[in-house]
Amino acid sequence: MINHVAIIPDGNRRWAKRKGIAGQDGHAIGVETTQKIFEKALELKIPYTTFWAASYDNLIRRSREEVNFLTCLVSTEFQRLLKDAKINENKIKIRILGRFREIMPEKTVQIIEKLMEKTEKNNLFSRTFLLAYNGTDEMTEAVKKIARAAKESAIKITSEAIKNFLWTKDLPPVDLVIRTGCEGDPHNSAGFMMWHTTQSQYYFTKTLYPDFSPEEFQVAVQGFLKRERRFGK
Repeated sequence: MINHVAIIPDGNRRWAKRKGIAGQDGHAIGVETTQKIFEKALELKIPYTTFWAASYDNLIRRSREEVNFLTCLVSTEFQRLLKDAKINENKIKIRILGRFREIMPEKTVQIIEKLMEKTEKNNLFSRTFLLAYNGTDEMTEAVKKIARAAKESAIKITSEAIKNFLWTKDLPPVDLVIRTGCEGDPHNSAGFMMWHTTQSQYYFTKTLYPDFSPEEFQVAVQGFLKRERRFGK
């Protein structure tokens, strides 16, 4: 069985450069890829699928033109999900986690909040978008919250207690992490979901994200199902 797949999409801008088109167009095709992957995950009946939509650095350090385009893409996609009848028909809960409230326009934040509220009671499948997210930020904020809680009352530091202070506290451990666009340097980034990926298996592919197909996604999942997981034993 596979319960939770997390995807680190990489290669949108490289894909666009090789096509001789604007980097923004690569991001737009990447959104279409995400839609197809989520559909395949639903077809395969994978309960939890998490997608790293943008890191915090992506949204503060890149050019104003690119950030504005990414923001527009985010708003448009979440508006589409708001109108997608299949979300509630399939009882899909949508979560958006990260520091997006700090840097996204108020209108975009309102769309996000409305989408999460509309799907809050859905309990069959879960789609999570990590937006303005870094794993190091998540852990830092968790430690700060624990420190504040310890000042107010006695708190026993356990692994479960730490998890309960994470942004991703309601998500189960990640079984499989898929990272695209790995051309000779397979790696993680920015402490991606560090708490939830301690026992994860990884699938690295040279395929740039816009070319990452539902068929390759299924190959990654099937490959995982053939592996023996020892969990340190």
